[in-house]
Amino acid sequence: MFERKHERVLSSRRFAWRVAGFAGAAGVLIITALGIGVAGYHWIAGFGLVDSLLNASMILGGMGPVGELHGTAAKVFASAYALFSGLVFISVAGLLFTPVIHRILHLFHVDESGR
Repeated sequence: MFERKHERVLSSRRFAWRVAGFAGAAGVLIITALGIGVAGYHWIAGFGLVDSLLNASMILGGMGPVGELHGTAAKVFASAYALFSGLVFISVAGLLFTPVIHRILHLFHVDESGR
C-alpha cells in the first residue's frame, strides 16, 4: 500500500488521493460508530431518534451524555459506548495521520542514490 524506501515519493495528486482514501475510511468508521450509538440509545435507553442522535454524537465527540439514563441496561450500554467511542477516536486519529506521517518519514529516508 505504501511506497518502500527505495521507491520515489508519491506525486502530490496521488498523495491527495491516498489521504482522501484514508479520510473516507475514517468517515465510514465514524458513521458506523454513530449508528451503533443511535441504535443503542434508541432501543436500549428508550430515547427518541433525535435525542439518540444527540447523545451518541456527544459521547462520540467526547463531550458527554445529554439525557438522563433510567435503568441498568441503559447505563451499561452508555458506559460501554463511551469506552468504544474512545477507541474510535484513537482509530480515526490514526487513520487521518498515517499517510501524512508516512510521507514525512519517507522524505527523510528515501534512497536518492539512484539504485
